[in-house]
Amino acid sequence: MKRILFVCHGNICRSPMAEFVMKDLVKKAGLEDQFQIDSAATSSEEIGNDMHPGSKQKLTSKGIPFSKRKARKITASDYQNYDLLIGMDVENLFYMEREWNKDPDEKVKLLLTYAGKDRDIADPWYTGNFDRTFDDIIEGCTALLEKLKS
Repeated sequence: MKRILFVCHGNICRSPMAEFVMKDLVKKAGLEDQFQIDSAATSSEEIGNDMHPGSKQKLTSKGIPFSKRKARKITASDYQNYDLLIGMDVENLFYMEREWNKDPDEKVKLLLTYAGKDRDIADPWYTGNFDRTFDDIIEGCTALLEKLKS
């Protein structure tokens, strides 16, 4: 079983979008029983809140199912409980590595790295551009799944 945790600042926009995109890709590939996928935040600002309406709207428009959820903050035990800890931007990586003592097992990665890109996924909380965020997330998650299948 491959256990993946997607992480962003508040766990209401990018990381839950990535969580549900990846779950959908895995389901369509017939690999649901081989993956555990979740998401979390590096901050405590949104703890307990559901996914941002813009993320819900974008997933709905693409026919990607999602469920009601509550934002949560990363914990020390997440490092042991997940095989991959995927951040949406370099600031997320900084706080993730701070939480987990510099990533000794090299589990912490930037999502777009899997698509051969060395850049952040812009935060739609600030940009308002959920389309671009979705496009980056689908590209990153598709590349990640291809890497994990090989």
